[in-house]
Parts: sequence; C-alpha cells; structure tokens
Amino acid sequence: MITVLSGGTGTPKLLQGIKEIVNPEELTIIVNTLENDYFSGVYVSADIDTVLYTMADMINEEVWYGVKDDTFITHERLEEIGCAELLKIGDIDRATKIQKTQLIEKYGLKKACEIQSDKMGIKADIIPMSEENSDIKIVTDIGELEFHDFLIKHRSEPVVEDLKFSKVNPAEGVIEAINNSRAVIIGPSNPITSISPILSLAGVREALKNTHVIAVSPIIGSDAVSGPASKFMKALGIEVSSVGVADLYKDFLDTIVIDDKDSQLKSQLNQIVNKVIITNTIMNNLGVKKELAQIIIESIP
Repeated sequence: MITVLSGGTGTPKLLQGIKEIVNPEELTIIVNTLENDYFSGVYVSADIDTVLYTMADMINEEVWYGVKDDTFITHERLEEIGCAELLKIGDIDRATKIQKTQLIEKYGLKKACEIQSDKMGIKADIIPMSEENSDIKIVTDIGELEFHDFLIKHRSEPVVEDLKFSKVNPAEGVIEAINNSRAVIIGPSNPITSISPILSLAGVREALKNTHVIAVSPIIGSDAVSGPASKFMKALGIEVSSVGVADLYKDFLDTIVIDDKDSQLKSQLNQIVNKVIITNTIMNNLGVKKELAQIIIESIP
C-alpha cells in the first residue's frame, strides 16, 4: 500500500498521475481538514471534496475546486436576494456538501467520506486527517482573519505575521495507514496549512519515521507554484525554498523531489535528506503528471 498526504490543489494534480499507474485499491489518501467549516448551512471540506472529485474524474481543473461544467443557479439566486456567499459553490458540488452535512450528523466525517467515495466509484481509501473540528487564524497587518476570509475575501493580499491552528486528534485509520504503507508520499500542497496540520497529529511524525517518505516540493525558486505558501513560510521564519520544505520534514524525510530549475540546491539538500530527485514538477498536463508519478513510484525501495 502507498499513502499520500494531501491538501487541495498541488497534490490532487499529482494524484491524477498516480492513479494512472498505481492500482487505486492499493492507495490511501490522508486529507487535510484544517480549513473545514460551515458555509450557507452546509459543511465545506474543501480539500476532501477536491480529492474526491479528482479521484472520480469530476474536478474542475480550471480552479481546482468544485465540479467541472457545474452550474451556479443557487449561488446566483442567493446573491440576487441579498444572501451572497463567500464561497462560490456550484449546484452539483452543493448537493455533495448537503449530503456530507447530513452524513456527518449521523456517522461522522470519516464514514461520510467512505459513503461518498463508494457512490462516486472511487476505489482508493480517502481518510480525513481528523474527525474533530479544527480552526485556523491568520494574523495579518489588518488583524486576525479566518482562512477563507484571507484567501477569498482579501485575495491573500494582507501581510501575514503569524498563523495559529488548533491541535486535533487523528481520525481512526490515519496512523494504521502510515504504519502499513511501503511508502508515504507528501504531495506538493501548502507545507504550512495543508501538510503541517497532518504532521501535528499525535503519532504521525513517529509513524513516518518507520516508513519510506518522499516529498514533492511545492516551491520553485523562492515562491510557491500556487497559493500563499510562501507568505506563510516567511511569516514563520522558514526559508522559502525547497531547502525550507526539506527542513520542515527532516526528522522523517528520505527523498525530496524538486524542479529542474532548482538543481543548484542538490548539494545543500543532500545534507538534509538521503536522496534528491530533480525533474519537471510543473504538472500542466496529464503526461507530465504520469511521468512525475512514475519517477516517484520507481524511487520507492
């Protein structure tokens, strides 16, 4: 079995490649839940839904959120009647979220994910990192902001001074999945708000020390491929580079995959990890995604 630690943008792109070369039944995906919250009365687990839609070949690849070719009749009507939404939720996507809200009330988040995965024909095991509600506050030059306010309302523009997030317990199956894996792949998601919350779960770092861990850096040069990761790393005093990413994971990391443009960092990275793989990590088509996935899988001892 192979386990992937995932956020909601970079890693799902890699998952598109992985699921083409690995039997999905041999794949477990542990997904960040730090940013989950209620919007317009429904439970929004953005990263989980993105992974679900990716594995079901439904994802809107233009924005890496929601369902491709979705309509927005409900969203537009809410705006018309003076009930504008912070998030732009499509109609098919909203149905998924309504169902998940109802399932959570009856069974909890993990079981809800299992039921929805089955309905979507997904063979991989998708596990939320935690069943517990978590919270993140972004301390900025204009005050303390909720994650989605920072990301959407303020378009990630405020200067980030600090981040605070609550600690939660791992969902059932998280530690077991890592312990039973021949390798764990840390996808190129935001290392601060997508991956670090998973790593902060009790027992996760210790479990990772006992398996082979490969991380794909989401940083090229001194900036993130997408999203505000570089802002968050700077705020926490972490070098914005693949070296900074490797340093975050150094206590359990065996291999790091970096982009061709960062080849000059190899000697520096070799002081932190055993192996450095240099290749194209800009996943702008399925061919590149499959090639990157193949390189990663072939590197597993």
